[in-house]
Amino acid sequence: MEKEGVVISVFGSAGGVAKSLLALLNKSITDPEDPIHSVIQQSELHLVDLNQKDMEYYKQKCPELAELIKLHQFDLHELKKVRKHLMSTNTTLVVDLSWADTVNVLEICNTLGISYTNSAFEIVEVDNDEELEGFTLIERYERFSKVKDKFTNTKSIVCSGMNPGVVQWMAHTLMTDYPDEKPLGCFIVENDTTFFKDESNIRKKTVYSTWSPECYLDEAILNYPMYVKQHVPIFLYEDVYRKEFKVTLGDIEFYGCLMPHEEVLSLSKLYDMELGFIYKVNDYTTQLIRTKLAQNKVDNLWDWNFKVLDPAEAELVGEDLVGVLLVYEDKERYIYNVMDSQSTHQKYGTNATYIQVASGIYAAICTILLETIPNGVHYVEELLSTIKDIGYGKYVTQYMTDFVTGENAKSNGLILDRMKDVSL
Repeated sequence: MEKEGVVISVFGSAGGVAKSLLALLNKSITDPEDPIHSVIQQSELHLVDLNQKDMEYYKQKCPELAELIKLHQFDLHELKKVRKHLMSTNTTLVVDLSWADTVNVLEICNTLGISYTNSAFEIVEVDNDEELEGFTLIERYERFSKVKDKFTNTKSIVCSGMNPGVVQWMAHTLMTDYPDEKPLGCFIVENDTTFFKDESNIRKKTVYSTWSPECYLDEAILNYPMYVKQHVPIFLYEDVYRKEFKVTLGDIEFYGCLMPHEEVLSLSKLYDMELGFIYKVNDYTTQLIRTKLAQNKVDNLWDWNFKVLDPAEAELVGEDLVGVLLVYEDKERYIYNVMDSQSTHQKYGTNATYIQVASGIYAAICTILLETIPNGVHYVEELLSTIKDIGYGKYVTQYMTDFVTGENAKSNGLILDRMKDVSL
């Protein structure tokens, strides 16, 4: 039976992730082989942002969707306006890519019986409490966990970007392929070398990232390094960028920093193994942070300008590799995806990191619209572990097509075995 159309409200529609998601949906509506092709054709798209773009922007970025789009401009922290919008538009699915408080929006969706998905948590109380510095990510996760099970009148998937999101599917896939071998550790790994081809484009007092620089700094300089062992989060009383951790993926080797991340915490509820996120960004940004640490001025970076690396503004080189490394006693297995911004700009008009994130959001949308999932709020790995043959992975690979898998003949050990000091 053909699926009927839906009413989708995209919160934070003027941002980079939303631009990338709309680029994917622009493909969906023109491709009869796309899983949600017929659904999107019959749907309404309500785009909401406080700093809304004009219609010409959307006609340029996603021309095939233009007839479906209605624009709205208001502050998503004003909950009465959020509720009024959802009711007046008869929204059936909220795609939240905004700075709005996750719990507040979900409470409204739950009351109205609306489905919801996002790529990460936003908890306003945590952001406004300076006493939580060093632990903001885990505080958001823990506060959400306390209320997660009360949302029973919605079918929702949270934290379904790239990481968190697609990486949980990677981990589940790799472990399912070898069900009789239990890994000692599972490390989410990322090596993002994306930067300007011409470094004369670098502006003074500007922090560059391939995604939200504010969110990146939250993990990189505001929080302590964290990993999980025996279901218990463990923090290192050290600056993130004063330590490095070795990652080997076949012929690829790099050292990244240990950062707190949502999927590390959510996966630790299901699996009894050591978990961590090891992240390396471009050399310019890495050296910038280390220089500021050496000068005891790293907090000054919050006063700098923030800029997302955009291939539409200047040519970019490098690539973003994101994957999962499973550690065993005498070997390691891995799976990863690599995208470069030159290719994604040509195909989608955006950078590689945002397309990776958007692929996870797209997969969650497809899962909510096409699959039978129980009421409640679910992490990706919860659905994968409880619903046999759920299509999330199929939807991930609709636009994220290339995955590399392999095995290392020896193991570099667990988190502390991989650690080395950095000279500033």
